[in-house]
Amino acid sequence: MNQLHVKQLAKLAGITVRTLHYYDQIGLLKPGYRAESGYRYYNRIDLLRLQQILFYKEIGMPLKQIKEILDNPEFDLIASLELHRRHLTDQQERLQKLIRTIDKTIKESRENQTMINEEELYDGFSKSERKGYRQEVINKWGKDELEASEKRLKKLSKAEWEKLKVKGEEINKLLADLVGTDPASEPVQRAIDLHCQYIDHFRPVSEPYYRGLAKLYVEDQRFTAYYEKYRKGLADFIRQAIEIYCDNGLKIK
Repeated sequence: MNQLHVKQLAKLAGITVRTLHYYDQIGLLKPGYRAESGYRYYNRIDLLRLQQILFYKEIGMPLKQIKEILDNPEFDLIASLELHRRHLTDQQERLQKLIRTIDKTIKESRENQTMINEEELYDGFSKSERKGYRQEVINKWGKDELEASEKRLKKLSKAEWEKLKVKGEEINKLLADLVGTDPASEPVQRAIDLHCQYIDHFRPVSEPYYRGLAKLYVEDQRFTAYYEKYRKGLADFIRQAIEIYCDNGLKIK
């Protein structure tokens, strides 16, 4: 290869001309040829030595120690390169592990920001009410059913969950306004159809499940109290309307 002058080598190696001058000054890297004009020129052997210098610097070795190693008559270039390669491979593995850890943290952080948690899932219930509600579901349908329902809901974003809660509130108010009317009437059955669609977000609705849920509304005081806060008699009104809806095959007659 052609010899490189100091500026060319500095650019190639990604270091400053001043650094090369310093290496020359301390005897760490002397140019292979120096012109009468004072210009420094470096050959292939010089480039290989500079490569070793930069490798050893990368692992934090002092310049004085680097010089001692490279000036040693028993210095083995290939063995040195293999050592550097192992070091870089180890470093690469550490960096890949760090990258995977960071990616995992980013993913979990994003999910925590967008997905609802158990506190939000039972927002509005006290701890004792939450515990009682979950236990009632376990008693009636089993722990697997509860966990499947909660897992399904936790996949919702916070925005989707808020939208679903608003929808449920609207349906409850609509049904509360209809208390005192015929549960079999079209307006009530349309409202129950909306209620069924709402419940389906929590778990797929079957006729036995929906009938069981309607029964739970009047047999469990926690559920009864929840609906009675909208209007007295609402829990039993919904039960009657759901029974009729189920008699019609989960559809409006």
